[in-house]
Amino acid sequence: MLQVRKAKERGHANHGWLDTYHTFSFSTYQDSDHMSFRSLRVMNEDRVEAGQGFGTHPHRDMEIITYVLEGALEHKDSMGNGEVLYPGEFQRMSAGTGITHSEFNPSDTEPVHLYQIWLFPERKGIEPGYEQKRFPVGEQQNQLRLVVSPTALNGSLMIHQDASIYLAQLDTQAQVIHEIETGRHAWLQFLRGSVLLNGVSLSTSDGVAVSEEKQLTIQATDDAEIMLFDLA
Repeated sequence: MLQVRKAKERGHANHGWLDTYHTFSFSTYQDSDHMSFRSLRVMNEDRVEAGQGFGTHPHRDMEIITYVLEGALEHKDSMGNGEVLYPGEFQRMSAGTGITHSEFNPSDTEPVHLYQIWLFPERKGIEPGYEQKRFPVGEQQNQLRLVVSPTALNGSLMIHQDASIYLAQLDTQAQVIHEIETGRHAWLQFLRGSVLLNGVSLSTSDGVAVSEEKQLTIQATDDAEIMLFDLA
């Protein structure tokens, strides 16, 4: 079963400095039909204007993944980390027992386009942690590259949840197949381009919740970038 969440159906807020779309209920956007999917709690697509950002604020008991599509994002946190994320880079932050952090666009001229993703952790009270990594483009070209997993398999970032995240860059007409084990689920987020997912046409910023499917066949009808979540 595929449940499509079209890009235009998401919650939306434009604060001037921040133009944001919410797949699930978040902040002032509340929709009882779209609270979460399995362990996936937040799927926000953000565009932050030059010289603007999210000031220092707290989190706890959440696994937070950030992925930059365009521009740059400067990160600082109470664990002493201070890094800049560039396009193609992933950040994993485990809020655990509690952290504070800020995310800021350091450019004077260019906006930053990013996804911020939250997943519930497997348990509360985890020790806070941080990782940042870029995965070679060649490892994602027309194939699914594991980028986040609970065991840091194949050099992936480690998350405290039974969830695996894959990234793929697809040339037009390229195809990838993902097998889903019995009892598991999937979420696909289409970052850019257009595809056919098991014959269903989808495009930039669409999302799909997948249950009771054994296999996903994803064929690009235009150059595309996709993120696939394999979830308990």
